Amino acid sequence: MAIDVRRQAEQQVHASAQPHDIRDVHTTTCCVVGGGPAGVILALLLARQGIATTLLEAHTDFERDFRGDTIHPAILDILDDVGLARRLLETVPHTTVRRVVPPFSGAVPITVDFAILGGKFPFMTLMAQAQFLAFLVSEARLYPAFNVVMGANVRELVEGGGIVRGIRYQAHDGWHEVRALLTVGADGRFSRLRRLSGLPPAVKTSPPMDILWFHVSKQPGDPEGVMFGFHMRRGLIMLERTDHWQVGYVLPKGGYQQLHAAGFEPFRDGIVSTVPWLGGRTEELQEWSQFSLLSVESGRLPRWYRAGLLLIGDAAHVMSPVGGNGINYAVQDAAATANIISGPLKTRRISVGDLAAVQRRRNWPTRITQAIVNQLQDRVLGPVLAGDITPGPPPPIVASLVNTAPVQHLVLTWMAYGLWPVHLSPRIRAEPRAPSSDN
Repeated sequence: MAIDVRRQAEQQVHASAQPHDIRDVHTTTCCVVGGGPAGVILALLLARQGIATTLLEAHTDFERDFRGDTIHPAILDILDDVGLARRLLETVPHTTVRRVVPPFSGAVPITVDFAILGGKFPFMTLMAQAQFLAFLVSEARLYPAFNVVMGANVRELVEGGGIVRGIRYQAHDGWHEVRALLTVGADGRFSRLRRLSGLPPAVKTSPPMDILWFHVSKQPGDPEGVMFGFHMRRGLIMLERTDHWQVGYVLPKGGYQQLHAAGFEPFRDGIVSTVPWLGGRTEELQEWSQFSLLSVESGRLPRWYRAGLLLIGDAAHVMSPVGGNGINYAVQDAAATANIISGPLKTRRISVGDLAAVQRRRNWPTRITQAIVNQLQDRVLGPVLAGDITPGPPPPIVASLVNTAPVQHLVLTWMAYGLWPVHLSPRIRAEPRAPSSDN
């Protein structure tokens, strides 16, 4: 007998829910859950068209250590379409990455130069995500159709007739309810809406690594940009920030306990043996509380939607941090969502077919990129971390080929824009209209 997974999950949710003293019921057109890049940009794009939009964020601020901070050219292009890219770069502190030097040395050095891409933004930026989000929310607040609630911990779906009609959230002053024509879950890799949705479980992969993130100081004379290093079953990812280095210590899957048990001295020695110019700065690392462990994974839901509910970004497809694709693909999900659902939301006639169109637009770029990254992890990083191979310089002919314009353009286009990049439709790019009467 076939099992209706969605109905079973609904019954479980309803069975566990207790009556609440609801302080108020707010009605909106679109309720976006999750104040990360995807949720904030989607809310901004909808509100500037006069579509009543409520953004709910579980935390009371955006300050979190070791969030993804890479802003790709594709994201800047989307923001430029609505006149925000230049203002962002002028007002929010950031570092600019114009070249990436792979962790190889040899007779023919390899340098990946973003200038070959051309366009308005031939570079990547590293920008504190908290400041990036605060900038976007401040811009969204300019539109009367936008409403944001911080500290809104979503606990339940509001459903009727098999359709999601909104959510209930808990705040410091009690329970509240939001009724919406459409609810969008953009609440990240640990998405509560995904758990509540009753959608089929994610198809997961098991990449062979974890990443231990930490900070060390930046000093005059340091290199610039993004760097990588591998040595003796370990790897380092180094991201230049305005006043420090954000460092990712790449470990074999499950290797943190062994690292922790060995103590700080072998750990510090491993860092210096991998990146010698960090010598002297490892003494800044004194307590394990200075670190944040990221268990690397990727996966995707077979279906991102049901009537009244759509999941985007990591809520729909968790991206590995390798390649820094997470924010790029989440923001492009938001742009594609705005392109497809803005018209139906304005007419208040949104259908399951509209939500399916969002997944069709973004599914294959996501699946192919996950497959590419998983191959890199399984066939290159995995054996290195297991000690099966030691990375060395590529043959000169390979290095020369990688340095050619066609190969660099192909690689950089994938890094900067992803596959089948999203561009905002003309009606989204147009000057904002007067707020809608349903706000």
